[in-house]
Amino acid sequence: MRSLSFILLALFTIAATAQKTDYNLKKGYVAEGYDVTEYFNNTAVEGNKEFTTTYDGAKFQFASQENLEAFKKSPKKFIPQYGGYCAYAIADKGKKVSIDPETFEIRDGKLYLFYNSWGVNTLEKWNEEGATTLKKKADIEWESVRTKN
Repeated sequence: MRSLSFILLALFTIAATAQKTDYNLKKGYVAEGYDVTEYFNNTAVEGNKEFTTTYDGAKFQFASQENLEAFKKSPKKFIPQYGGYCAYAIADKGKKVSIDPETFEIRDGKLYLFYNSWGVNTLEKWNEEGATTLKKKADIEWESVRTKN
C-alpha cells in the first residue's frame, strides 16, 4: 500500500511539473532566445543569458531585469502562440516549422512568430491570404499538431 501511494505521488508530481505546451526550443530557448516582452514594443531584441527564467517547462531569455520581472508578473501575456512555431505553417500545412525570430506580429494582444528565409516570408503570406481566416485554421490545427514530433 505504501509503495502504491509513493507511485501515485510520483505520477502526480510528474504530471504537475510537465510542460503543458510543446514549445519551439531551437537554441534552447523559446523564440530562439529573443526577449518575448520586447515584441510588444514592436521590436525583436535578443535576450541575455544573465536574465533567464523557466515557465511551463521552457526557458525564456530577456534583454533586461525589468523585462524578466514583467514576464514573471504576467507570463501568459507574452508567450508566443502555437508554442513559438511558425503560425503560417501551422495554419497552411499543419506542421511545426522553425521561425525567424525577427519576423513577428502582435495581433489582438498575442504574439505570432513566422518563418522568413530563402525568399519566403510567411508573415507576408499570412497577411496576403487573410490573417483572420488563417488564425482560425491554425487554432484548430494546433490542437492536433502540438502532440506530434
